[in-house]
Amino acid sequence: MSQHRILVLNGPNLSRLGKREPAIYGHTTLEEINVGIKKAFPDIAFDFFQTEDEGELLEKLFQVEDEGGCIGVLLNAGALTHYSIALRDAISAVGAAVVEVHLSNIYAREEFRSRSVISAVCAGVVSGFGEESYHLGVRALVSLREQGGRQ
Repeated sequence: MSQHRILVLNGPNLSRLGKREPAIYGHTTLEEINVGIKKAFPDIAFDFFQTEDEGELLEKLFQVEDEGGCIGVLLNAGALTHYSIALRDAISAVGAAVVEVHLSNIYAREEFRSRSVISAVCAGVVSGFGEESYHLGVRALVSLREQGGRQ
């Protein structure tokens, strides 16, 4: 049994990876990203969840807290990053560490994308490294756990 469990939570439009704007997001699908994460971190149990629905993201966050046993959440909220106060409040309300991840560098794109309403309540942000952003986020969650950070 794995000693660590992480929820990888993906929001709107991430189901379209590999097809959606490949010049920005690449040709790798979300399923391929998930497989790569599992291969890179065989000692960690992962739960993967993607939805186009904001309410489902909130419910998953609440479920992490209610069920326990998860060292943290890797969250790519997609467009919700820029305007979802409900998501921000949910992250703030749960005791789990949440690391915000983005494939592209949101700070080097359109002006509206350079503002994240969720960053202030996340343990950290990894942005702009493509698929590697997820791997760096996993490393951050494990490090936070080992240091006794927000869990």
